[in-house]
Amino acid sequence: MKIKPQDADRFAAKPPTGIVAVLVYGPDAGLVRQRIEALALSVLDDLADPFRLSEISDSDLKSDPARLADEAASISMLGGRRVVRLRGIGDSASKTVASFLENPIGDALVLAEGGELGPRSSLRLLFEEAANAAALPCYADDAATLGDVIRARLGAAGLRPDPAALDYLLAHLGSDRGVTQNELEKLVLYMGVGEKGATREVTLTDARECIGDNAASNLDAVIDATLGGDLENLDTALARARAADTNAIVILNALSRHMMQLQLAAARVETGSDIGGAMRGFRPPVHFSRKNVVTRQIQMWNRRRLDRALALALEAEGQCKTTGNPAEAICGQTLFRIAQAARPARR
Repeated sequence: MKIKPQDADRFAAKPPTGIVAVLVYGPDAGLVRQRIEALALSVLDDLADPFRLSEISDSDLKSDPARLADEAASISMLGGRRVVRLRGIGDSASKTVASFLENPIGDALVLAEGGELGPRSSLRLLFEEAANAAALPCYADDAATLGDVIRARLGAAGLRPDPAALDYLLAHLGSDRGVTQNELEKLVLYMGVGEKGATREVTLTDARECIGDNAASNLDAVIDATLGGDLENLDTALARARAADTNAIVILNALSRHMMQLQLAAARVETGSDIGGAMRGFRPPVHFSRKNVVTRQIQMWNRRRLDRALALALEAEGQCKTTGNPAEAICGQTLFRIAQAARPARR
């Protein structure tokens, strides 16, 4: 069974009867862990229960393929359905898992934790095509899903981000669901406990005070080098972003959002606004340290050229999510194409 990304959380909370194994895979390691835990909690009361939870590593499965069937068939000493968690498995486990799915013994739920698996992965295809199994993808949050995550977590604590704060959080989070949740927990603690039943507003100042912006600085450097046509600094900025584990989809998404802001600014300039006035419409507001850089971008890029560059970024984001080709390569090629297009305007 192939699960659509928009249905993944609902599936993880309550997998259908008849599903004996689920593969959770994708580039967002934090989201993989979160959904594995949600699936396990659909069966277990306690994730630390040693009688009902068994873990098998990839190396353990390779050395003893029969262990999967043995663990799945085991009966808990204190009763209750069991969970068997396969950690870090890949295509080398396909044959063992296929044998289990053909003749599953016992009622355990098998949860396979995979990495970034392309559409031609034998393990992924096995789970997608089996009637008693499911493949559940975990991609980096886009603006829509990230907004839902932010509003849900803050709302549970009686908090509501104002528009500027939400824009800031969207620009600074999203590379990894686990990191996003940790940063939001920090914000909740920073805001403190309010009056019971009351909803308080998180301002842009609150968000800036609490949420670390190292990742944002890396993203800003990539965006500015791309739109400034600075190929040498783009190479350096990309290397730093990758070293910080910034996801390729997050980079492309941040670039797309920034170009949309530039489109609005360009439209304001075309209708008579000065550049300073056009820049004041950015949400979140442009940090003072970047005003000169963004001013230059507005001067270099008109709406027609921005339309073409934005189309390239959006197409690349789609390819990262669907083709199975290396996301870093797709992202890098796209950024350098856009940077090359900016170079004539540098003169």
